[in-house]
Amino acid sequence: TMVEKEAIISEEEAAQYDRQIRLWGLDAQKRLRASRVLLVGLRGLGAEVAKNLILAGVKGLTLLDHEQVTEESSRAQFLIPGGSNGQNRAQASLERAQYLNPMVEVKADTESAESKPRDFFLQFDAVSGCSRDLMIQVDQICTENNIKFFGGDVFGYHGYMFSNLGPEHQFVEEKPKVVKPTEEVNDGQDAKKAKIDPSETTMVKKTSSFCSLKEALEVDWTSEKAKATLKRTPTDYFLLQVLLKFRTDKGRDPHPATFPADSQLLLQIRDDVLDSMGLGSELLPDEFISYCFSEMAPVCAVVGGVLGQEIVKALSQRDAPHKNFFFFDGRKGSGVVDCLGKQ
Repeated sequence: TMVEKEAIISEEEAAQYDRQIRLWGLDAQKRLRASRVLLVGLRGLGAEVAKNLILAGVKGLTLLDHEQVTEESSRAQFLIPGGSNGQNRAQASLERAQYLNPMVEVKADTESAESKPRDFFLQFDAVSGCSRDLMIQVDQICTENNIKFFGGDVFGYHGYMFSNLGPEHQFVEEKPKVVKPTEEVNDGQDAKKAKIDPSETTMVKKTSSFCSLKEALEVDWTSEKAKATLKRTPTDYFLLQVLLKFRTDKGRDPHPATFPADSQLLLQIRDDVLDSMGLGSELLPDEFISYCFSEMAPVCAVVGGVLGQEIVKALSQRDAPHKNFFFFDGRKGSGVVDCLGKQ
């Protein structure tokens, strides 16, 4: 494997990543520094994820974005220097991104994700970002080629991340060691019970299975099983469907400058989307339109932190992954992990 080829970590790297190596171990760090990640879309959330992956020490990060910097897109984006309006977003983010960690190969690609051939995605170990149809397509390519796929977005106060780590994602988890009672010790009632020693831990190998993004977005809500879970399904899941449909229809996200028209369209799309699922509009009350415009920097920070952490966990094969959605509601100040789609 790539990890074995790159087995020796230099003194410089050992010093740079000292705290992380103490936290998740040398093997996990070696896996990370043998991984290449493609990040699609350099808005506020993209900048947070880029920062987290570069500091964690992946081998290479490609920033793919064909859009230009606008005042709106740079508000929550700290990698773009002031006065960069009109420049390509990936290119404008490159210098500050690379400065974070010279040991990571950071590249900017100014083409659109849609224009890339299928083979382009095969050079990466993880892929993150983009529009609904393209995400489904790339997710499929990733699954077929054993590449980890992540999606994520921030809409106003709301943000989400999705992960598909394939049908068999293997990882290790640190658990307290269970000390079995010895035969000689026979006194008292607890003698035969296994004891947990919190000071000693052991590594447990585990496997987790993930469904595709298509399956996760196309849940049949008319089935009895789905109906039973409807009450505890976060409304943000349905909000995500509405916002992805808006992006597909308009080729952009809701924009503050066109708030009145976009609000009306969002309500219409909400009715259509929920109706097509056999669900009622009351599931997503009208007030949602006031909270899903633009990108809020603190929401980008939270979702980018979780998404960055999940990519690091998946690449290093350390600790249980979130399966398969994480939704964050900035108004409540809380997030929820939920598994949707085929189990």
